[in-house]
Order: sequence, then C-alpha cells, then structure tokens
Amino acid sequence: MQNEIIKFLAYNGRVSVTCADTTQLVEEARKIHDLSPVATAALGRLLTMGVIMASDLKSEKDNITLQIKGNGPIGKMVAVVNKNLGIKGTVDNPQVDAPLNEFGKLDVGGVVGHDGYLNVIKDIGLKEPYIGVVPISSGEIAEDFARYFTESEQVRSAVALGVLVDRNGVKDAGGYLLTALPDATDEDITKIEKSIFEAGAMSKMLENKLSLLDIAKKVTGDKNVKVIEEDLHPVYKCDCSKEKIERALRALDKNELNKIIEEDGKAEIICHFCNKKYNFSKEELINIVNKK
Repeated sequence: MQNEIIKFLAYNGRVSVTCADTTQLVEEARKIHDLSPVATAALGRLLTMGVIMASDLKSEKDNITLQIKGNGPIGKMVAVVNKNLGIKGTVDNPQVDAPLNEFGKLDVGGVVGHDGYLNVIKDIGLKEPYIGVVPISSGEIAEDFARYFTESEQVRSAVALGVLVDRNGVKDAGGYLLTALPDATDEDITKIEKSIFEAGAMSKMLENKLSLLDIAKKVTGDKNVKVIEEDLHPVYKCDCSKEKIERALRALDKNELNKIIEEDGKAEIICHFCNKKYNFSKEELINIVNKK
C-alpha cells in the first residue's frame, strides 16, 4: 500500500487537518538504517511529521529540515524533506535499545531524552531560512511539535504520531496535524479536544484499518469534513550523488585532502541518509586538490 497524505477542512473551514499514512516510508527507513524497534518508532515519527509539514510547501525549491537533539542515548535525529515529499533521515545511534515504558510501549521519550531542543529550518525562498527552536517537552516527538507550533508559529495545534513495529518490521505508521484557523470558535476547540481524547492513539486507528478520512472525522468530531487535497504520496528518497560528495570533499582543507592521498591513496564516503558508498581513487582526489 502506498504512503498517503490527505488534507481536510472541518467545521466549515475553521479547522484544518492533515492526515498521513507513512507505513511504507518508515519501513524503508528501518531497512536502510537497520533500526532497532525503538529507533524505528522515534525516527518514524520525525519522518511522518516532516512529510506532513512539507505538504504545505509552495515552491519546488522549498525544503524543511527537522532536528531533534535530546540527552538520551539515541543522539541527534535529522529529517530533510522537499516540496515533492521526498524525505530522508538519519539518527546517531540506530541500534539504541531500551526497556518498554510504564504503559508497555516503546520508550521513545526515554531514548530521545527530556532535555534538549527541537529545531525547524524552513528554506522557503526568503533571503534567510526561517529557523524555529523550542526546548523538548517530553521527547515523545508529537508533544514536542505541538509545543513548536504553539510557541514558534503561534497557532493552536494538535499533533499525533504513531509507529507500530512487530518482528517483521513496521506494521503501521502515520500521524495527523490539526490546526485551529483564526476564526475557529471556543465551541469548535472544545468538541475537538473531546474527540481527540475519544479517538485514542494514531497507531491504534491505523491498526484498526481506519481510512485517513475516518481518522479526520474521528479526531475533529465533524462528520462533514471536506477533502481539499489528496493524491499526495511521500517517499523515502535520498538525493545524494557522486557530484555532491565531490563538492563536499572540495570544501575540505587542502592539507587534509593531501593527508588522505598520502595515507590511504583513496577515499570511501558513506552517505548518512541512505548508506550508499562513494569511492574516490587517488587520481580523483589529486584532481580535486588541483581544482582548489
């Protein structure tokens, strides 16, 4: 089944909802990075948030970088996504492990940590990228993004992200971002809060095979939600190339490159996002030095 994002409006256009099913995308990331179950859940939530946010990008050149760095053993997590919903991600410690939390769930908050920051960088064609930084609230990621939207973008939002992992890999993954638009009423907000509570976890709704439309109706409490955009299909996609790696090598100090040539006579560079290997021969490295 394809990854999918659908955007909705509820309460006669006063509330927007973006729902995503990212099961295949997160499974692809799990395989590429050989992620442990809890690392799959953590990076999977970040990737899901990334494609939800990128579904609002306007220009082909726009992109968003999300970084979470807590004081937990997973280290730093990064996701980069573009307008076409191609996303890539990486994590410092892909094999991190931890006991289940008090609710018998994967302890994402424990491995991310409760002290650190969430950083959002939006490169959307302005002179300088927009950068928003908020302290981590819980390390559970959805709560941290809810705080980001409230504090950095000044919008009332609800965020849910879920990844279900079994022994065969990713069983279900997805999330939603619900935003109260300026004309949303207190009555709308009260209904939504009640509906979100009754709807339960995102991963549970996906496991129960609810469609994204059903999920949008359930979390808003509005049976007449209107689809405003569909056929959005995010994918895990790395845009690395030998040319880009060569540009990175050219940025190195000349002495550093000469040291690699003298000591190793070659270089093997591995992309952090897709683990693809790029080999440079001694002659290629000498050419790079000569071009500097």
